[in-house]
Amino acid sequence: MPNNPPAPAPMPSPNGPQESAAARPVGVFVIAVVLALQALAVGFIAVLSIVSAFTTPMASVASGVFFIVLLLALAAGLAAVAVNAYRGMRWTRSAAFVWQLLMLAIGVPALLEGNFLLGGVMVVPAIATAYFLFTPTVVAFSQRSNSEPPVL
Repeated sequence: MPNNPPAPAPMPSPNGPQESAAARPVGVFVIAVVLALQALAVGFIAVLSIVSAFTTPMASVASGVFFIVLLLALAAGLAAVAVNAYRGMRWTRSAAFVWQLLMLAIGVPALLEGNFLLGGVMVVPAIATAYFLFTPTVVAFSQRSNSEPPVL
């Protein structure tokens, strides 16, 4: 019988135990992907708004610029929440939940008005994300201990 050397121990991650892909629940992937897609959608709307600002006349330049900056900041914030939700940061759960409530507040009236495609695209991912945010495995994954490096 050959003498096999023992397998090397896995290297600890500098970001703590949350970086282990095997320990990451499926709900974390769902949350991160939905938030990333929502961030891309808001960014796309911001780009369309920029193009529209240069191609069509605006009633108020100041409000148009404010709206574009707001959309860009929102897209960046959603992207940050998506990345940090994937990493298992606790603070992302509340930010993601508030955003999903806003998606429901916009999507449900769209459904009630008969726009099933737009309403469904907004409501279904929001419900799935809100569900996974409160599953015990995702909640446990997002708890950070004091021995890990600081968030900022």
